[in-house]
Amino acid sequence: MTTRFGILVFPNVQQLDLTGPYEVFSAVRDAEVHLIWKDLAPLRSSTGLMLTPTATLEDCPPLDVLCVPGGGGVNPLMEDAVVLDFLRRRASEVRYLTSVCTGSLVLGAAGLLVGRKATSHWNAHDLLAHFGAIPTQGRVVRDGSLITAGGVTSGIDFGLVMVAELFGREAAESIQLAMEYAPAPPFQAGTPDEAPPAIVAATKSKLAPSRQAREEIVARVMRSRVTS
Repeated sequence: MTTRFGILVFPNVQQLDLTGPYEVFSAVRDAEVHLIWKDLAPLRSSTGLMLTPTATLEDCPPLDVLCVPGGGGVNPLMEDAVVLDFLRRRASEVRYLTSVCTGSLVLGAAGLLVGRKATSHWNAHDLLAHFGAIPTQGRVVRDGSLITAGGVTSGIDFGLVMVAELFGREAAESIQLAMEYAPAPPFQAGTPDEAPPAIVAATKSKLAPSRQAREEIVARVMRSRVTS
């Protein structure tokens, strides 16, 4: 039986958020991996890599797993009624609703995280609480059929966890071995707790404009819920 994975693709998506789990999912036998957007025109990721959707929001087939990656492009998605409606509809149909990095903010904006544990990129983690979620630290956080992953590279971990859930640990371990996924970073700077203070400060400064924009969007989203 075919297992169908659907990954939302959109302008300015963080490329590795998407291609990390895509690499894992595509290694599964008898699996289909769909890149879903409003139309089939190629899209530019945040790194400039072009990505081509394979299904539209309207004609996407039934899915077992639906994943929302993150990146700068999530900012407009949090107020995109068409995308949010799609997620709400499909959330009740899929076996697993998932996200990578700041994709969880889009799930939150759709009202799908209320009362549930979730994670995100460290620079957006606290924003989850505004959507009624329970911000939880972890590379991969599970709350029933909701599975969210932390920032960027966590998408590979998430992909392997998802394969193990669906097909068993041996299947996931075989894919991990084939990918030679054995992280050994050259520097211990992958989280704010590990990185030198100067690096943390510089990185937060670089990300500040996007962070401010997200705070404003979250505030608008929450105000619209009160007035609607």
